[in-house]
Amino acid sequence: MGHALDCTLQDILTRFKRMQGYSTLWVPGTDHAGIATQIKVEEELRVKEGLTRYDLGREKFLQRVEVEGGVWQPHRGAAEEDGRLLRLEPPRFTMDEGCSKAVRETFCELYDKGLIYKGSRIINWCPHCITALSDAEVEYVDKPGHLWYIRYPLADGSGDLVVATTRPETMMGDTGVAVNPEDERFRDLVGKTCILPIMNREIPIVADDYVELGFGTGAVKMTPAHDPNDFEVGLRHNLEVIRCIGDDGRINENGGPYNGMDRYECRKQIVKDLEEQGYLVKTEPYNHNVGTCYRCHNDVEPLISAQWFVKMEPLAKEALRVVREGEVKFVPERFAKTYTNWMENVHDWCISRQLWWGHQIPAWTCDDCGHINVSREDPTKCEKCGSTHLTRDPDVLDTWFSSALWPSPPWAGRKRPLIWTSTIPPASGSPVTTSSSSAARMIFSGCEQMHQIPFHTVLIHGLVRDDKGRKMSKSLGNGIDTLEMAEKYGADALRFNLITGNSPGNDTRFYTEKCEAMRNFANKIWNASRFVMMNLTIDKCELPAADALAPEDKWVLSKLNTLVKEVTENLDAYEIGVASAKVYDFLWDTYCDWYIELTKTRLQGEDEGAKLAAQNVLCFVLTELLKLLHPFMPFITEEIYQALPHEEQFIMTSRWPEYRADLAFPEEEAAMEAVMDTIKAIRARRAEMSVPPSRKAEVLIVTATPDVYAQGRHFIQRLAYASEVKFADAAPTDVSGMVTAVTHNATAYLPLSELVDIAAELERIRKEIEKAQNGLRGVEQKLSNEKFVSRAPEAVVNAEREKAAKYKELIAKLEESAKAMQA
Repeated sequence: MGHALDCTLQDILTRFKRMQGYSTLWVPGTDHAGIATQIKVEEELRVKEGLTRYDLGREKFLQRVEVEGGVWQPHRGAAEEDGRLLRLEPPRFTMDEGCSKAVRETFCELYDKGLIYKGSRIINWCPHCITALSDAEVEYVDKPGHLWYIRYPLADGSGDLVVATTRPETMMGDTGVAVNPEDERFRDLVGKTCILPIMNREIPIVADDYVELGFGTGAVKMTPAHDPNDFEVGLRHNLEVIRCIGDDGRINENGGPYNGMDRYECRKQIVKDLEEQGYLVKTEPYNHNVGTCYRCHNDVEPLISAQWFVKMEPLAKEALRVVREGEVKFVPERFAKTYTNWMENVHDWCISRQLWWGHQIPAWTCDDCGHINVSREDPTKCEKCGSTHLTRDPDVLDTWFSSALWPSPPWAGRKRPLIWTSTIPPASGSPVTTSSSSAARMIFSGCEQMHQIPFHTVLIHGLVRDDKGRKMSKSLGNGIDTLEMAEKYGADALRFNLITGNSPGNDTRFYTEKCEAMRNFANKIWNASRFVMMNLTIDKCELPAADALAPEDKWVLSKLNTLVKEVTENLDAYEIGVASAKVYDFLWDTYCDWYIELTKTRLQGEDEGAKLAAQNVLCFVLTELLKLLHPFMPFITEEIYQALPHEEQFIMTSRWPEYRADLAFPEEEAAMEAVMDTIKAIRARRAEMSVPPSRKAEVLIVTATPDVYAQGRHFIQRLAYASEVKFADAAPTDVSGMVTAVTHNATAYLPLSELVDIAAELERIRKEIEKAQNGLRGVEQKLSNEKFVSRAPEAVVNAEREKAAKYKELIAKLEESAKAMQA
């Protein structure tokens, strides 16, 4: 459902801009989803055939992925079903030959510039997927844990240091203890050594500003191979790097007695051993953020590994400038802060993945001299020593390395796009939103590769949640099939449901009932259009001259003119939900419920000139409304448009409506609104008194502007069910026996005796009062019973008290109505 919203928003904007005269191209496609796809295919192999990828070998495994991946067809089926304005042939795929060539060229160019390098650094590692992850692929989850306080004896026997850690399973890789240089407690200990418990290895005590003064015990164990901050401290103090956890999440040969144990089994055992040997001081409960893999949701392991990286500091400067100076804008604007924060604190981007499915890194290591050869074409010999013994790097590039190039002209086959849409993750996900990080990769790639911004606007929308506000997921079983919804209610209804009430950057709830309501809206449009077409005798729609327009024509044209201006402004500001709501309200209320009703007298009359004028205005307004609605509901609007008199071949290639000064009639619009307000007020008053439409009564309208209302006399008489309409500039001297309906600049008086049978109505009210009084007495008897009040649950007692209050309120209203009738 989130994909449906994402694609609907893009489709709306594409249709809108094309109708405005822009040259538009919305290219469909998909990335190769490296980790997700490979895991899925490996699982299929294991379950169905009992094989691993190594049993097949790289080439055959990749062939299997291409066959079973199914990367394109689902997109096509959904696109055809929900009416997206896509160029379906040919689709773009990140593993296509042209795209793969662009990826390789980009890698080599960045490498030649010194912006890509291979080195050993702390990276995010998923022991389940057995691959490195970028920072953006790590989701942080608040988990309960413990803080273990461990005693590290000083080597000279003069005392000990106490350190606190949430990860005792990494202590076999400790190569130092750090303290703040300003901490008086440890000043004499800096430069000395202490003994690492269990391993009995001497490690140095160093002073570093990284340790926060006054926090915790003041001493922090340093594990450079398993923590990014410890790694940096280790570089500054030349600490040894000892990795004690392997790629599979098990303790390796550096773990001493724990070699081969799972990391979490090791945690339990080492805590037990520390306690038995007297090193464990205390244990405290501690909640902390734990990094998890975005794909399999297992805990990520920070560890040192030889990987390929992109230097981010040089790229971040220009990417920050273009956002700060407004060349690239975020909608909503608040996400620019998220983007800026991400770019200001970004680490070098780890781009290598220990997978087979993806773009294999174009680097070959010479088996003889060790030189790394990076080349646009497969090399046959080492560029340094000339040896022909070369081994290609088995790793592939992060999927986002190729996806970041999507907006570039060689990649998508087009000029710089107008807009890029993306999604934001749930609140429980990464604090750095996916949208900001993905947009960031496209921005710095575009600025570096194309020397221009890839797009000027990033539109971010929220998640589609279920009707209870929960994220849709397989585990909850609350996912909704978009194709089933489209089949049952229609794609137009589904699209309109998704965007109605939607605002940029905010999550939205999906209610199936709203799909039904939007289908009813589509039916309303269809029926109104059928009425218009049944009453058309014209084969070409031409607006009459202004002096030939009736007041109601000028009213609807003026309101339509304002609607066109506002909807265009809303869409230009990406306020898509606001724009759709305005079109909905105008179609349902202004056009269907009012204007069509106002034209019926002329359509059924004998005046041919008036009849033709009504037909032309009806047709013109409906056509313009269909154009405004088309980006949101493409199917029904195109169908109706083809049945109406029209000049352009298709509504989707027609010209978007524009504001016209000659269709602005503010005075006539205000006058008609005043007449309509009076009609609404009278009808509401009659409804309060349950007066049927068949019972007509004389209406006296008191106003300082009788001319305004006089032109709408026949509307008031017909739509307010009046037997006669009179006007006056002052209220009658005797208003007894009359009811009033008040608007902002008029008061309507109606004789009560003409509306209801007073005697019968008084009798009805008397019976209602008697019934309510009996109910009140029963409730009051309960509440006066002390045993009931003292023994019944508080909620039950409160419910009875509320019932008594409602009875009293009802009796007061009924008595007031009776008094008014007897006045």
